[in-house]
Amino acid sequence: MKTHARIARLLLVAALLPLLGATAGLAHPHILRAADRSEVTPEEMLHDLKKARVIFIGELHDRTGHHRAQMSILRALARDAVPLAIGLEMFRRDGQDDLDLWIDGTYPLDSFLRVYNDHWSMWEQYRDIFTFARSSKVPLVGLNIPRDISNRVARHGFAALPERDRQALGNVQCRVDPAYGEFIRRAMGGYGGHAQQYLFFCEAQLLWDTMMARHLGDFLKENPRHRVVVLAGSGHAWKFGIPRQLLEQMSVSYRVVLPEIAGRVERGRVTAEITDYLWLDEGEDGWSF
Repeated sequence: MKTHARIARLLLVAALLPLLGATAGLAHPHILRAADRSEVTPEEMLHDLKKARVIFIGELHDRTGHHRAQMSILRALARDAVPLAIGLEMFRRDGQDDLDLWIDGTYPLDSFLRVYNDHWSMWEQYRDIFTFARSSKVPLVGLNIPRDISNRVARHGFAALPERDRQALGNVQCRVDPAYGEFIRRAMGGYGGHAQQYLFFCEAQLLWDTMMARHLGDFLKENPRHRVVVLAGSGHAWKFGIPRQLLEQMSVSYRVVLPEIAGRVERGRVTAEITDYLWLDEGEDGWSF
């Protein structure tokens, strides 16, 4: 009898081993706290993020995994008592009425897609974010400026803009930290040696950061109860980008979460001067809670 019972237990263990192995192999997020480069749980990170008024989450625009990470954070914060809003690099300020209609639920998808494609691209990568905001009634905030302005500055410099535009946009000058300067050179594909070309590109980058920060600040002042998650390219979201320009305009608590990107923001070199948290790239299955 004992022999039969032992055989039965062994057979049960043998049957469960594949399931246990599959469970142990499930991917999960690996998140570093930049201050001490220690790994933290999603719950620990979220507890800290909730202390901030603004949370910047970076991305490579075409990386689906980065958007899954953003969605994990958005869903968690949407369950908090503090009202949530989402700031978008992907939409210009002049598209705010269209964003409001989308959230109200009165904008048919086909009509909204025509507007969306005028502002941005890659709808498949951003679909979940926009549908989540609509279904959850989370306001979307357009932060960007017309691309032809930033393109003109990148080609010819800020001084080439008409006087009226320069007055409206403020006095943009290329004054950046060495780390941000190095990022700009990499973004230019290594053309940083050409002084004038670097200067113009730098002015365009700072103009983009400054105006998105200004539009974000306007929303924060008009909506003092809201917490805002800003979704932007990694170079705009890190602390040298929009956050620094926002602090030039107002005092506000913020946090930055960046995805690990080879050659740009990596686990071995990340510091608290760049970001608060680094979501490590451990493969496509590791980008969600």
